Amino acid sequence: MKRHNFKKLQIWNESMLLINEIYAITSNFPDFERFGLISQTNRCSVSIASNIAEGTSKSSTKHFVNFL
Repeated sequence: MKRHNFKKLQIWNESMLLINEIYAITSNFPDFERFGLISQTNRCSVSIASNIAEGTSKSSTKHFVNFL
């Protein structure tokens, strides 16, 4: 399988934009949500980009698609 450069994938670049948007939105949440909803939402958005990047290191198209 041809290895993908995740930094050149449009979906990865859009997920990076999403992370920035999510962090901007959650920065306006109340402080009491810092270790609850804010943390979970921020980690979830980062997980999208991380899964795409991890998928590009897999040895088969099937594994890559699974991570997408």
